[in-house]
Amino acid sequence: MIIIKTPKEIELMREGGEILAKVLREVSLRVKPGVSTQELDSLAEELIIKSKGKPSFKGYKGYPAALCASVNNEVVHGIPSSEKILKSGDIVGLDLGLEYKGCFTDMTITVPVGKVSKIAHKLIKVTKNSLTQGIRKIEPGNFISDISRAIQDYVERQGFSVVRDLVGHGVGREVHEDPPVPNFFDPKLNPIELKERMTLALEPMINMGSYEVEVLDDGWTVVTRDGFLSAHFEHTVAVTKEGYEILTII
Repeated sequence: MIIIKTPKEIELMREGGEILAKVLREVSLRVKPGVSTQELDSLAEELIIKSKGKPSFKGYKGYPAALCASVNNEVVHGIPSSEKILKSGDIVGLDLGLEYKGCFTDMTITVPVGKVSKIAHKLIKVTKNSLTQGIRKIEPGNFISDISRAIQDYVERQGFSVVRDLVGHGVGREVHEDPPVPNFFDPKLNPIELKERMTLALEPMINMGSYEVEVLDDGWTVVTRDGFLSAHFEHTVAVTKEGYEILTII
């Protein structure tokens, strides 16, 4: 069931989204060669709690951390570890969720570590831009498929591929809600019309090579099947009367 939020809920999501954006910015500034993903996770949790929020991923379906830290060919859900030390040339996706006064927001950025290759820079830029392309299609009367098509068309024109096995989602009263928000167009899916006060987490996951992925033995970490790089960006967005409002922004 798709939940239309109340104006009060959107206000709380706006407050929580600002906190989340600030926390994720602080965590991203800590990214450098020699830092472990466990250190990033500890910082994220500490900052969220100081801000009177709760890390919404920790304990969700058994996930053991506050932060998902996905390095290089890890697409999403990388579990932080003291043994996973970042090095120059890596890229790391930082995916973080926040519960604030009973409302949930979700945000992801991908960050270069030290000096990275030109193709890694391009992948990060294209993934970030693809999120913008999708967000621009949000307005009442448009459809989820308009978002999906805009992301896929842009990404494939740039020579990259869109992950099919994982999608964006509704968010707000829960960590994950209906509707699913694919980053690729599928004519077999029933059309879902966008309506004012729907709240969505758009999150394109873009691979340098094939879109095929698989899950590691830890049961969480999703990696590219061919071993090539992957990048991920995400915002929580509300549908407004005029179009959209990005809630996870400072």
